[in-house]
Amino acid sequence: MTTGAYRTAFDQAATDPEAFWLSAAEAVTWEHFPTRALDDSDAPVYRWFPDGRLNTSVNALDRHVEAGNGDRVAVIADSAMTGTSKTFTYSELLDLVARFAGVLAAQGVTAGDRVVIYLPMIPEALIAMLACARIGAVHSVVFGGFAAKELAARIDDAAPVAIITASGGLEPGRVIEYLPIVASAIEQSEVRPETVIVVDREQIPGSAADFGWLDWATEIAGAQPADPVIVAATDPLYILYTSGTTGKPKGVIRDNGGHAVALTWSMKNIYDIGPGDVMWTASDVGWVVGHSYIVYGPLLVGATTVVYEGKPVGTPDAGAFWRVISQYGVKAMFTAPTALRAIRKVDPDAEFLSKYDISSLTTLFAAGERLDPATYEWASEILQRPVIDHWWQTETGWAICANLRGLEPMPIKSGSPTVPVPGYRVRVVDGMGVDVPAGQEGSIIIDLPLPPGTLAGLWGDRDRYISSYLSAFPGAYLTGDAGILDEDGYLTVIGRTDDVINVAGHRLSSGAIEAVVGSHPAVAECAVIGIHDALKGQKPSGYVVLKAGTDITEDQLRKELVTMVRDQIGAVATFKDVTVVQALPKTRSGKLLRKTMRQMIDGEQYAVPSTIEDPAVLDALRDQLLDS
Repeated sequence: MTTGAYRTAFDQAATDPEAFWLSAAEAVTWEHFPTRALDDSDAPVYRWFPDGRLNTSVNALDRHVEAGNGDRVAVIADSAMTGTSKTFTYSELLDLVARFAGVLAAQGVTAGDRVVIYLPMIPEALIAMLACARIGAVHSVVFGGFAAKELAARIDDAAPVAIITASGGLEPGRVIEYLPIVASAIEQSEVRPETVIVVDREQIPGSAADFGWLDWATEIAGAQPADPVIVAATDPLYILYTSGTTGKPKGVIRDNGGHAVALTWSMKNIYDIGPGDVMWTASDVGWVVGHSYIVYGPLLVGATTVVYEGKPVGTPDAGAFWRVISQYGVKAMFTAPTALRAIRKVDPDAEFLSKYDISSLTTLFAAGERLDPATYEWASEILQRPVIDHWWQTETGWAICANLRGLEPMPIKSGSPTVPVPGYRVRVVDGMGVDVPAGQEGSIIIDLPLPPGTLAGLWGDRDRYISSYLSAFPGAYLTGDAGILDEDGYLTVIGRTDDVINVAGHRLSSGAIEAVVGSHPAVAECAVIGIHDALKGQKPSGYVVLKAGTDITEDQLRKELVTMVRDQIGAVATFKDVTVVQALPKTRSGKLLRKTMRQMIDGEQYAVPSTIEDPAVLDALRDQLLDS
């Protein structure tokens, strides 16, 4: 590791977390500043800033207005689906948030009550989240478009007193009507929320009146602004459910105090974003990335955040991202590698990029899945700017490993999210919990306590929290990922531990093989799955999507890829199977559905995950495999 500012911060956070995090807490506005940072009295469950008191919406809005920055732009809402754009200053956003908080309060919502938010990427989603925070209510955002069954499961677990929704969401070529989904979810639920408030979108059929619910615009027009409610730092700010494919969803709890401190620290030290800077996180508020870096992170530091309703391609073309950067002067962009691969597939030579002035952009950040070397190299080449991979999880809420651009920019290693962020003591261990040598693969764990801003537990299920994350390696948090720490302290995350392919006793990383396959000039994206083999247990099987305009036969591609994998991984990989497909099945957040693909290919029973982006892609893959 380096010996400069990063090493100093990392060492202090590891050896004197009290001093480190109390110092970081000074960047947050408190009603009562905490006298200590860590409460370890209930280990292995820890609490941060136990005697601190604050309000998150005050930190995101009021304090900037009171400091004289009310005219600064807080939110830019850009909809490629409707062709509209609207800005909200900090003063305007504060007024809307206070008034909608008044709407909730008038409906009897109080501190500690849960509110489910089921909205598309429209500014009302941010307003609703911040309004909940203002009165101490706990929001649980569910990705807009989730099926009624999945929404019902989350309603039953969170037991909300209110639901905030809209008439629907817009996707390229289709409209998703939310109101029938919400009605069906409530019908299926054991818990029946007392209040449903609907944002009426003129482009989509249906309104609150059709169901006897409340209309957002009507309610907010006559509302009395609500004052902020001061809560304990350890009180929950939100519940966010992880996208499991089966069983009861896991509701990750995020607290108020640790969350505000961690995100404020991260904005400066990881993203190099401060007051007045424009940050665009091309995600959705339904995911943790949207919570942290569309809504809370930028607003906590007085920056401008972009809320984008659209896709990287098809709204209207593969220049959508570059248009937004150019139009709004984006300084830092955060997206998923799958979005970059989608652009690369359609526009491999980045012809659309030349149409826009992206001189404002200093850094492109990627997370959500591994940034494969081929995509990293392509993005770096076309942008001529740092492309930064960083690694984190829904549970952690912010980066575990990153290249800290605001603290000490470091050399980039393709395929690595760089080094552990101060506060995270990352280790790579064998099955007995013993550290493996540098350069050797193992399970990634993080020594307890986790830093502020990470999960405070699972909603209503302490035992499941401990058994899921804290029991496998006592004194450590189980990430569920496998990886390698090199001699410089750089981490490479090679995938979920269940993505390891076992070929005749040899453990091979699907991610390592994918990196080789993805480097072929004809390949836009790929997945490598370990499928059943009667002789060797498993064998790797590759599924590739070709770049637009590529002229190569499947047989020739197979020969070239087999040679590449043999040369770069070794003959032990026994990589021989390559299938060209039109698209790969993914979740709405961009993660490949490797387990589902493996089950389907092996002829096992499989459930179509509720998180799948497009079920037709999985159906097409199944039909193609049956035909072959």
